[in-house]
Amino acid sequence: MAGDSKEQHLSLSVYSSLRKLSCPSVDGLYLREAGSMQELLCTPSLHRMDILKWICTRICPSLRDKFSTIKSSETEEVAKEITQFGHEMLLCKSDDLELIKGFATPLRQLLFLEQLLMIAGQQDTSSDDMCSESSGGGSVTNEDLLKELMSPDHLTDLIQLMNPVCNPWSAHIQEYLKATQSTRAKPNSSKTDESHHHDSGCGKLSNDNIAEATALLQSTRCTLEELRKECEFLQLEASGPAASLSPCALKVAISDMAQLMTAFSQVYNTDFRGYCQRAPPVLNPNACVFQSVHQLLHHCNMELEALQQLSKTSSTLTGIVKQIQTDRRFWANGEKHTLPSQLEALKNRFSAFLSPHQS
Repeated sequence: MAGDSKEQHLSLSVYSSLRKLSCPSVDGLYLREAGSMQELLCTPSLHRMDILKWICTRICPSLRDKFSTIKSSETEEVAKEITQFGHEMLLCKSDDLELIKGFATPLRQLLFLEQLLMIAGQQDTSSDDMCSESSGGGSVTNEDLLKELMSPDHLTDLIQLMNPVCNPWSAHIQEYLKATQSTRAKPNSSKTDESHHHDSGCGKLSNDNIAEATALLQSTRCTLEELRKECEFLQLEASGPAASLSPCALKVAISDMAQLMTAFSQVYNTDFRGYCQRAPPVLNPNACVFQSVHQLLHHCNMELEALQQLSKTSSTLTGIVKQIQTDRRFWANGEKHTLPSQLEALKNRFSAFLSPHQS
């Protein structure tokens, strides 16, 4: 019962949201029962598909052109477009056509509709805020800022921000940079003596630390060059069959291979080295005798098997011949007779036929 109450609550919420957003598909419908609302929203129909199309075009107006090119009878194509849009919005799977067509569970359909309507309502709120900002003071919107940031002119800056290569400065170099910036920021006023004293102090600070900073930069540069040489394969662009091999997978494979080689070397040194250094065994000169005896026994076994097979065949033929001689299979004078009796009768008839001629 809890599931039914939750579905009814969601049906009321989704239907009221459609009424608030002035969905044309629910205008003129005065539904008061949650069951009727659930039937409208969760039963496969063209009306339900029109509601989904209206919500999607409200979120993304560019879908209106796609839906206009599809005929109203081509519900399969409309369902595919809505499924793709829902997948792009991370609300359903790329092949979740059952949900869009209305064959999924009512709870799942209502949750999907509720999420779509929440996005549509948020877009209306954000559009109102953008209108008020543009009318009030000419503020830059998020869309304009993203367009400016993703423009080709700022592409290198964006890549550098997403993939930083410089490490933070050390503490004493930061102090030196702050002192230099403060010196540049101070204007040249009538206090020439004080500014001259300050410049001399900064010059003294730079003279004390310039050698250390230079040495640190040089050592850092050398370290980075060595690391770049060792990891040169990571800097290459992925191309060909090796593109599917990630650096992390390569590191794991190298680590596993190193462990296997270490384990094999230990087992070889402890167990196999003594066996590998032994001389090969000397064969017994009588081995040819055993080989010939084995061959003779093998041939003898083959002959015995052939004789056994011949004996079985002979006994089978004997039984067949005996059955032919004893069974009554041939008709003569309205009765069945055996083969020997028929041959005997034929012989008697032939003798009787030849006797007049011989006399």
